[in-house]
Amino acid sequence: MTKITTNTSITELAVLVSQALEDADITATLSGGGAVTLYSENEYLSKDLDFVTAASHKVLSDAISHLGFTESSNTRQFEHPLSEWYVEFPPSPLGFGDLILEQEDIPLLTTKHGQLRVITPTLSVMDRLSACWYHNDYQCWDQAIMVAKNQSIDWEKIYKWTTNEGQSKSDIDQLRKSAEEG
Repeated sequence: MTKITTNTSITELAVLVSQALEDADITATLSGGGAVTLYSENEYLSKDLDFVTAASHKVLSDAISHLGFTESSNTRQFEHPLSEWYVEFPPSPLGFGDLILEQEDIPLLTTKHGQLRVITPTLSVMDRLSACWYHNDYQCWDQAIMVAKNQSIDWEKIYKWTTNEGQSKSDIDQLRKSAEEG
């Protein structure tokens, strides 16, 4: 097994955690800023890895403790002494606004470090837009642009989702234009 060192990249760390969870029969999907870091090719650097899961705290702790993670004061966060990133486990369901997804429907992405269950680039844009619109986290707008300019996005799916969310399609026009210009 690969050990976590001070040189372990955020993508490699995400793969190690994802594989440990999968090995423990825990379905957990990387979302949030960690997905943005991956899809923006490190243009945005998250400080944590958010794996959405329904697993209990004890089960999660058991699954990743052999990697060297210990519980932090926040009961859904775990730290590693050799990593600058912490791992957090937001509770299920995996959703973006009113769109709720089954975690099992999220495919495993093959990276040079191994397989990782992570939301798609299109879902990452939805995730960032949800945070912007519903939590007034405006830095997420820029993160959505970073993902869109570096990845192939299903814009039709984004437009349909935006309509279902009751949001303005002109926001998506602006986002798309910014990504294409970037």
